[in-house]
Amino acid sequence: MKVVVFDDGGLIGAETALWVRDHGHEVDLVSAPGGLGSLTGEEIAESLRHCSVVIDLSRQPSPNTGIITDDHGLVMDEEALVAAWRRSTSALLQAETAAGVEHHVSLSVVGVERIGSEGAFRALQAHETMVQRSGIPYSIVRSTQMFESAEDIATAGTEDWIVWVPPVEVRPVSLTDVAILLAHTAVSRPLIGVREIAGPEKFRLDAFVRTALTTVHAEHRHVLTDVRSPFFGARLRPTDLLPGVDAFVARTSYREWCASRPGRESAEWPGGGESPDCAHRPPHGPSDEGCCRE
Repeated sequence: MKVVVFDDGGLIGAETALWVRDHGHEVDLVSAPGGLGSLTGEEIAESLRHCSVVIDLSRQPSPNTGIITDDHGLVMDEEALVAAWRRSTSALLQAETAAGVEHHVSLSVVGVERIGSEGAFRALQAHETMVQRSGIPYSIVRSTQMFESAEDIATAGTEDWIVWVPPVEVRPVSLTDVAILLAHTAVSRPLIGVREIAGPEKFRLDAFVRTALTTVHAEHRHVLTDVRSPFFGARLRPTDLLPGVDAFVARTSYREWCASRPGRESAEWPGGGESPDCAHRPPHGPSDEGCCRE
């Protein structure tokens, strides 16, 4: 069986392809750092020759979904992003139908059904809806934030060298664990539904990002919380990024993952409490109510 993996040039595509091959199947990796919209119809059609399963990993919230500015962090044109992801999703699904693809697997994000009216989550929800209505047997894997995404989260939330994130809870997961589940899903019967994956531990988002910056990247930007801070264009409630009770719980802990990274000896281990360096953010409007709760 031939499996084709589409990605945006990140680590998840290569890792997933390796695990598909480990199952004994032929696999091709098609990387499009500029997004699937950068591929021509002919290129997509050629890559799908004799293909049975497609794994689409090309649509994840990241700094590439907007423009990074010094003063406001990630600035996103939501309408343009939704339109672009609709076009590329439509082109891929039409090509899959023409090629006789039997199973479409998409990687999405936990919480999209709750946050789907704003930012990158709106574009993701539109993508999921198109997959569900395509007529192609499908599986949607929704992941919590991956350990490896912490720097992207920090980049998107950095304003004047301070990282601002909403005070929400997360259960981050290893990229490898997500890749293993994606590969297993791809070589199994289509779910015709959604499966979630999460890590074994729950942290505050600010603690997760702070630990990654100090442990993995050896830098010390302040990471602060503000209820008004968007997360890739969306306003979040405290539990919006947490999985449901039926989620698959991966084994790799954040401590284990961090222990394999350079600079681990300087790590500040994330705890369950409030941010220790919480401070007041300059007001963006007439009211500062709710800013950086302690």
